[in-house]
Amino acid sequence: MPWYELESPSDPRLDELARQYNLHPLHIEDARTPDEAVKVDSTPNYTYAVLKPASLQPDPETPGQTILRFTPIDIFAGKDFLITISDPTCPTAREALARARRDGSDDNPGKLLYLILDTIVDLYFPAIDNFDDRIDLLEDQVIDQPSPTVLQSVFAIKRELIDLRRVLVNTRDASLHLQRDPNSIIDGEHQPYIRDVYDHVARLLDSVETQRDLLNNTLDIYLSSVANRTNEVVKVLTVVGTIALPALAVSSIFGMNLHGLPFSDAPHGAAIVGGITVALTVAFLLILRKFRWL
Repeated sequence: MPWYELESPSDPRLDELARQYNLHPLHIEDARTPDEAVKVDSTPNYTYAVLKPASLQPDPETPGQTILRFTPIDIFAGKDFLITISDPTCPTAREALARARRDGSDDNPGKLLYLILDTIVDLYFPAIDNFDDRIDLLEDQVIDQPSPTVLQSVFAIKRELIDLRRVLVNTRDASLHLQRDPNSIIDGEHQPYIRDVYDHVARLLDSVETQRDLLNNTLDIYLSSVANRTNEVVKVLTVVGTIALPALAVSSIFGMNLHGLPFSDAPHGAAIVGGITVALTVAFLLILRKFRWL
């Protein structure tokens, strides 16, 4: 059975193969559409699948961090042929195709399709583990040093989880389609394996929902931490302003341009007024301490 491996949907060989194997024009259009959603469509002659392998790549905006990227792989699995279109730079796609070549059967394209799908789904688990590590790190940061950078990281992970959930939901629907469609290329021998893939996707979706809840909790902790720090700053400013009240009151009275104020003609009037100010301030501090406001 021939297996045609194309590295780009713009490869002119795809048009030749479309004529040779009577591939539907809409499927060719989907293969050449960037960011096409995960899907599976079956015809009497072949099964067309769009899958989204995930790979962890360095984040250009945050050195030392990784970000989740999806690279589509298009598969035309007929009864006597297999066509795959994938980016050779995607490590997940390379691993999936390598496993299919190693463990697959030359006369069973359905098994090859299953092996590719199973490998792609299994490689979602390291991405889930990566999210766990990043969320744990954020939970520590929002408590120790909440900052706008941490908030940006929270929203960045939320966007990645939304993208991952969308891909997983579509992958779950695609695996269900492979089980129920009468024209599916997957034979009865490999249907239990497809059901196992479906179970794995369901587990991944549960993990994503759990991580979204953890991330929401982290956001709540961040907001609480920022509010607490703001309250502490306001408390300090209020206490400082309150402590300064006796000095402000005394200085405002003796600062008026009036005659006959107490101690205005005394030789040590300034020292006496200063002592009164200090005494009132100390008394005010003792009163605040008694009421446990300090």
